[in-house]
Amino acid sequence: MNICVCVKQVPDSWAEKKLSASDSTLDRAAAERVINELDEYAIEEALQIVEAQGGEVTIMSMGPAEAVDSVRKAISMGAHSGIHIADDALHGSDAVATSLVLAKALEGRNFDLIMFGSESTDARMSVVPAMVAARLNLPQMTFASKVEVNGSDLKIHRSTDYGYDEVVSKLPAVISVVEKINEPRYPSFKNIMAAKKAPIESLSLSDIGVDASQVGLATAWSQVSSFADRPAKPAGTVVADEGTGAAKIAEFLTAQKFV
Repeated sequence: MNICVCVKQVPDSWAEKKLSASDSTLDRAAAERVINELDEYAIEEALQIVEAQGGEVTIMSMGPAEAVDSVRKAISMGAHSGIHIADDALHGSDAVATSLVLAKALEGRNFDLIMFGSESTDARMSVVPAMVAARLNLPQMTFASKVEVNGSDLKIHRSTDYGYDEVVSKLPAVISVVEKINEPRYPSFKNIMAAKKAPIESLSLSDIGVDASQVGLATAWSQVSSFADRPAKPAGTVVADEGTGAAKIAEFLTAQKFV
């Protein structure tokens, strides 16, 4: 069982996000860059499948040079190798271009499963796994809360508003998992040291046969035309209780239509 887990490097979820003044894209250097939290559930699920059935887990990521750190972090959880797609022309790429690049990099590698987290914490779109599946003409087994692999048969519990559906397909397939599926492990010291020497294949757009004119900010279907900093939080209203405090509070609540 050979599995590829696609991960994304994102700004820390707890950090203040900023847009770049030069092109209105996310300023990724303004906050600590970490592996997308929701991708860690996909890594953990892939590792559990391989531990039960044998095989290898490969980590793939598209991003700037610094994204290789997230690839190694994923390997330190127990994966075996990595693939890093980096090219200056990728800056500002939207989900459509991202899915194209990932699909081209995945073509011909004969992975049994291609796994994603349900979404990235910086964009919250949940569309890239389905787009990659469509480009590769593979079943899209998205929003899985449980994954069962039996030979060439695959079954998932797909999370829904009313519970879950059982969905089946044949391998190979593309899976995205939700955070309820497992509890990601912490990297062991042994794996952290091994990750420093693990093989990571570096690819450019020319290596995967994608022209620079097909990606980047200029080709994005949506762009930020303008933005402004969030206004400062106004000072609160101080009510001095001189025997009429309760009445003043009631007046305020009424004016705000809370009562």
